[in-house]
Amino acid sequence: MEKLPPIEKIYEAYSALADDRVQLKEEASQATVTSSDGSKHYTITWKDGHYTSNDSATYWAGYPGYPVLAVWMKQGILPCNMGIAKQFAGVGWKELNQQFKRKYVKAVASVMEARQLDAETITADVQQVYEAVKALELTVGRGKGRP
Repeated sequence: MEKLPPIEKIYEAYSALADDRVQLKEEASQATVTSSDGSKHYTITWKDGHYTSNDSATYWAGYPGYPVLAVWMKQGILPCNMGIAKQFAGVGWKELNQQFKRKYVKAVASVMEARQLDAETITADVQQVYEAVKALELTVGRGKGRP
């Protein structure tokens, strides 16, 4: 992978899965992921190990955004501990990321503190997922049509 996402995007992917916002259409090699506030729907497509998405991170920054990560988890390409993912259900990431001016570390820390989560256990799990991301031999690119 040419460019890695911030590790904090794994928490956002966990929320998408916990909130059942990831809809796979395997026969069409396509998925739809709804944003945490429900205002946007991202389209992820894949073919021969190349994934495209119209989410901002994938489209503009060139790394797999949380919608792509969530699809990889749902497909079993990346590990996903649903017990941990469920602890991030209902998080309004868009609002938090705006509040913390895209300082994703602070946004995640605020959720952990507010929900009194076991940061050590969760961080270790997320690090394992991140190591799996680093090992992937998949590519990502811009999808069609910005939401």
